[in-house]
Amino acid sequence: MLLEIDNVSLLYGRIQALHGISLTVNEGEVVALIGANGAGKSTTMRAISGIRPIASGSIRFEGEDISKLRADLRVRRGLCQAPEGRGIFPGMTVLENLDMGAYTRRDRAGINADLERVLELFPRLRERRKQPGGTLSGGEQQMLAVGRALMSRPKLLLLDEPSMGLAPMLIQQIFSIITEINQQGTTVLLVEQNAQQALSRAHRAYVLETGRIVKSGTGQELLHDPAVKEAYLGVA
Repeated sequence: MLLEIDNVSLLYGRIQALHGISLTVNEGEVVALIGANGAGKSTTMRAISGIRPIASGSIRFEGEDISKLRADLRVRRGLCQAPEGRGIFPGMTVLENLDMGAYTRRDRAGINADLERVLELFPRLRERRKQPGGTLSGGEQQMLAVGRALMSRPKLLLLDEPSMGLAPMLIQQIFSIITEINQQGTTVLLVEQNAQQALSRAHRAYVLETGRIVKSGTGQELLHDPAVKEAYLGVA
């Protein structure tokens, strides 16, 4: 098991954002976390990546408890997040942004190989490689955020709302690339409001409501679950 979250609770001040959630991610999987706005999806991602401390429970990565490990040390272990809102460096070029993703690494040959892989995955970034990140379109910035995360050569890639604000054609493209990244050997944990796309691509999925996991199953099981269809897929 690559990632195991056991009975994790998290507080924002006096407000409890997560109520004893438990989930697992196995090596080689795409696992989706779906739910409405404010359900606690991004909070779960911040807990895993170490941006927010947990109040109780444990987070284990490759069998080791990382609950109290600093965020940058989690990246070194192979756990990297492409954050909600992209978080690229607008004044730096595409290539400089990508190079920042490899800041924990010293293997220049490996970094160059991964850069080429990212530019093959995202041909648009190759065309824009000398442009400042801030001049890219929303879709290109999302590609850059995912590409930058891949430059750390993660064992587990955390994707937080990768389709947010994108045109339908670009959403399809981003999800196709997520599938390709997974097929190339990277495990993916995906937080996504576009439940249709997320469940179609995921091996397994969890449904989060007000900081609690209320359903889990394979992507296909949840895609055809009547309650999920009504709540998240707009199908009565």
